[in-house]
Amino acid sequence: MSTPLSQHAIAPAEVLRGPGAWAEGLVRIQGLCRRPLVLGRSAATATLRQQLLTELLETGLEPQSAELQHDCCEEDLSRIGAVCHEQGCDAVIAIGGGKVLDAGKLLAHRHALPCITVPTSAATCAGWTALANVYTPRGAFQGDVALARCPDLLIFDHTLVRQAPARTLASGIADAMAKWYEASVSSGASGDGLVQQAVQMARVLRDQLLLEAEEALRDPHSAAWERVVEACGLSAGLIGGIGGARCRTVAAHAVHNGLTQLEASHGHLHGEKVGFGVLVQLRLEEVLGGSQLAGQARRQLLPLFRQLGLPVTLEDLGLGKAGLHELQHACTFACRDGSDLHHLPFAVGPNDLLAALVSTCSSERQPA
Repeated sequence: MSTPLSQHAIAPAEVLRGPGAWAEGLVRIQGLCRRPLVLGRSAATATLRQQLLTELLETGLEPQSAELQHDCCEEDLSRIGAVCHEQGCDAVIAIGGGKVLDAGKLLAHRHALPCITVPTSAATCAGWTALANVYTPRGAFQGDVALARCPDLLIFDHTLVRQAPARTLASGIADAMAKWYEASVSSGASGDGLVQQAVQMARVLRDQLLLEAEEALRDPHSAAWERVVEACGLSAGLIGGIGGARCRTVAAHAVHNGLTQLEASHGHLHGEKVGFGVLVQLRLEEVLGGSQLAGQARRQLLPLFRQLGLPVTLEDLGLGKAGLHELQHACTFACRDGSDLHHLPFAVGPNDLLAALVSTCSSERQPA
């Protein structure tokens, strides 16, 4: 039986990686545009973005600068899209974390412009993918948008990424590890060859992170750090591209989406919420699916996540004082029709999810 027709946006047209990638990328950028829109947001990276903007000017380009006021949201996209049109910009260069990169990709997609992504951390693989998550101005997840293609150029400069706080790498590790825990459930039995290969790549990625995550965080100048940041920022995106729409996210990302509906969670990074979602998904598999292996996996991850400083309870996520009504609202959103959570092989309702949220550490074996 032949495989049904499937379309894949697998990878950026060109990827530059390693120390000095930005300097090398300047020549490539000159070949893509003359008047790029340089997009950023965080005050923490403002000085870095100004430095890169100056270097663009020194090459003879005419970059225009714009800043997001919120996460990747329609209000910002409309405002900056108008600026892009008025200034005659012919490309988008997004410099920053995942939400900036998503906004840059979506702007480029809507205005049919070349897209250059320059991640300033390894917190997500957003610099790679043909996907953008859209939020409300208050930071609540609304939905994702599939894009026509991956970026035209991804510049993954180790020197830029190394300046990011260690917390961003821990977050990226959790987000990348979710690839295996979600894909193995949603797509592990797929007969599609590319999906099978993507699932196995996700397993190898998970194993590498289990082995090297702690060393990478301990020494940002080690070979382990280089392998781990590229695993989080590049390989995780490649897995999504090869697997395509049939290699789906499941409960971990659905939990993230639900938690973003609660303002108290907004101080935590995407991968921190996704990592907590992995623990919740494993708890659901253990309790509702009767999987002892899921329980073992959850108990294996708990000490590692704690060692990496990742949240493992609602209290860790700043939701210890959240009322029952708030938590029920988050669970209802996560369980809404069309949610990725329903890719689990058993039914899950809001009350089931709420029980899993509050019991991620249940039955944890304490050391003797």
